[in-house]
Amino acid sequence: MIAETVCSAVSAAGLGIAAVMAYRKRFLSAARLAGYALVPIGLVLTGVVGWAADTAFSLKAWVGFGLLGAAWLVFLGTRAVERRTGGTRKERKAAKAAQREAVAPAASAPSLGGGRQGAAPPAAKPQSAAPAEDFSDIEAILKKHGI
Repeated sequence: MIAETVCSAVSAAGLGIAAVMAYRKRFLSAARLAGYALVPIGLVLTGVVGWAADTAFSLKAWVGFGLLGAAWLVFLGTRAVERRTGGTRKERKAAKAAQREAVAPAASAPSLGGGRQGAAPPAAKPQSAAPAEDFSDIEAILKKHGI
C-alpha cells in the first residue's frame, strides 16, 4: 500500500514538472519527462510493485539472491584463475607442445653453399652477422609464442 502511494506521488510530481517544462516551450524534454513519470504508475497497475514488495520481504528470495551472488563470484574467480594460467587445458597443452618444438635461433638461418662441396665458404663479415642474429632471435621468440 505504501509503495503504491509513493509511486503515485512520484508520477504526479513528474507530470507536474513536465507541465512546467511544456509551459516554458521545452516540449521535447517535457514529453521525455512525462514518459518517465508514467512508468511508476504503470508498474503499480501491472502488479510489478506488489511482486517486488513481496520479494523484498521474503527470506527465501533473499537466500536465492545470495546464492546467485555466490555463483557469480565463483564464475569470476574461475575466469581470473584461467586468465592467469593461460587459458583452457587445450590451450596450455598446445603451448607446451609449441614450446618443445621451438626452433633454435641458429637453425632458422638458411644454409648457403650446399651446391659446391669443394669450395670454401666465403668469409662472413662481423658487421653483417650481428643484425642477422638479432632477426633470428626475434623470429625464435615469435615462433615460441605461435605468431
